[in-house]
Amino acid sequence: MLDLPESAITLGATAVDWRQAVLLAGDALVASGAATASYGERMVAMVEEFGAYIVIAPGLALAHARPGDDVLKAGMAVVTLAEPVVFGHPYNDPVSVVLGLAVLTADEHVTGIAELANIFNDSSVISTIAAATSAGEVRAAFGIEGAS
Repeated sequence: MLDLPESAITLGATAVDWRQAVLLAGDALVASGAATASYGERMVAMVEEFGAYIVIAPGLALAHARPGDDVLKAGMAVVTLAEPVVFGHPYNDPVSVVLGLAVLTADEHVTGIAELANIFNDSSVISTIAAATSAGEVRAAFGIEGAS
């Protein structure tokens, strides 16, 4: 299971655009010890290169980049936005929840995506996370018990 410490959860953040929203997810990964600051920039570069494919469901973006030296350990971050931002996806904009995913290997990437797919099969999870007022509520939405 992906690690989601309270330090990786940012609630009610303000982002002027999708780039800043992705960088906030990068900052949360840094705060949790999963990545260094350059990882956020690499996540932005992925969207610049490949487009808004990271907006995987209505209101939900999964920011990530390939494994690299700036990933210290596998981890996940959650950022909720006070005001949703547009990423440029034809169907799933605007985004109010940004997940950041950092992995050390391609296998961890596939496993992490599969775990998230199982969680987000229930479409109400996105709105539950978007409305969360505590890290505990976010962790509960992911099925994570207790504090970290």
